[in-house]
Amino acid sequence: MLRGKKKHEILAACATLLLFAVGVACNGFFVDPVLTSVTVGPTATINQGGTVQESAVGSYNDGSTKTLSNVQWSSDTESVATVAATGLVTGVSPGSATITGASGTVSGTATITVALQNVTGITVSPTSTTIKANGGTAPFTAKATVAGGPPVDVTATATWSATDANGGNDVTLTQGVTPETVTTTTATVGETITLTASYLSGSGVTYTASAKITVTQ
Repeated sequence: MLRGKKKHEILAACATLLLFAVGVACNGFFVDPVLTSVTVGPTATINQGGTVQESAVGSYNDGSTKTLSNVQWSSDTESVATVAATGLVTGVSPGSATITGASGTVSGTATITVALQNVTGITVSPTSTTIKANGGTAPFTAKATVAGGPPVDVTATATWSATDANGGNDVTLTQGVTPETVTTTTATVGETITLTASYLSGSGVTYTASAKITVTQ
């Protein structure tokens, strides 16, 4: 009788150990996925006073993705755009701001451009200039004319392009900074290049203005 009881206790102990081992093994297989990256969006152009809702999607090391809810939001230029704890961005003044959404130490960004209201046109300065071949540079600015107010510098938020007489592109452009700097690459002496600035206003109208660049020795 005693021997049978002892045998039962041994079997019970073995069963307990087996269940413990299985539990440890299961926990080893089903670990929580690790967040590896965050994608923030949308990248957008909004009006002064306008808003856009940002969201953050997390990607994990097991290949899964999900929209994150516990996100820390911030703007690198609150004078241009602010962002609430919910991810709602509000345009404050013309320019560009980088919006960051972070979950722990992992984060992603989106660029928000705030456009002017009441724009009637833009101008590029200078309207004509010369530039040396083989690495010569020239600076330009773009200003928006605004009804009822002074011109506003939109160099950094304008989109710049350059073409030569044959439709090619023999220069590089900086984009997104003030001033816009044109640098010659394969341009030849005597060549004329047209530099164009395009600006999307808060009303949804795109305004353009151009300048002429002559390549010299």
